[in-house]
Amino acid sequence: MAISDSEFQALPHQGDVAASEEETGRVLSSVLARFPGRVAVISSFGAESAVLLAQVAAQDKAVPVFFLDTGRHFPETLAYRDELSRHLGLEDVRTLQPAPAEVAYRDPGGQLVAFDPDACCALRKVEPLEVVLPEFDIWVTGRKRMQAATRAALPVAERQEDGSVKLNPLAGWSEEQIARFMKDKALPPHPLVAKGYRSIGCEPCTRPVGEGEDSRAGRWAGLTKTECGLHRPVPAPPDANAEEVSAAALIAERPAR
Repeated sequence: MAISDSEFQALPHQGDVAASEEETGRVLSSVLARFPGRVAVISSFGAESAVLLAQVAAQDKAVPVFFLDTGRHFPETLAYRDELSRHLGLEDVRTLQPAPAEVAYRDPGGQLVAFDPDACCALRKVEPLEVVLPEFDIWVTGRKRMQAATRAALPVAERQEDGSVKLNPLAGWSEEQIARFMKDKALPPHPLVAKGYRSIGCEPCTRPVGEGEDSRAGRWAGLTKTECGLHRPVPAPPDANAEEVSAAALIAERPAR
């Protein structure tokens, strides 16, 4: 069952919502209470994932959390997934993997990423998640506007073509808030953060970030690719202040389902 129009209107929409720990907690609490059994989290268990997962765990440790194991992750990421899950007491972490037969057929030598990274992401991320997408109506993500220009106008509630909604409760958070929350809650950091990795995906497509670069500059460096396909870029319109763009205005421009 997709989110109805009335249910969608009841979700938080304004661009300045979810800009603090308290507001994010209220958003998560209200959504989980209003849509029991219809909410799931998708997490990369990356550099900043602990912030969202800690706040989800504070509301309900049994919320399903999906992790896409592409087979190309850093070993540190897999270890961090297990460590952070134990630390937060997450009770329902589900790992998705690409179909072995599809990998054998479409990428037998493991070189697909070198000549068609979009196809590699489709095989290892998009298609495995599509199998479970219909099971939930709201997918919670940890995306933030400050991460890159391609996310500068990220709405809090983002309606999808299939009628589901991506909820981005950390949309308005700053780097300072992220760092302060991690410290205050004594959350374990991803081990690669200390080595300069500020956004962590698959090993072949991720490098450390240089001074002054966006946190996602190390993803698919040198390519025009900015997202793996699970999400779409949401850049700010020309001459617009991203903090003043409301999710409702952005979503109104999209075709009705």
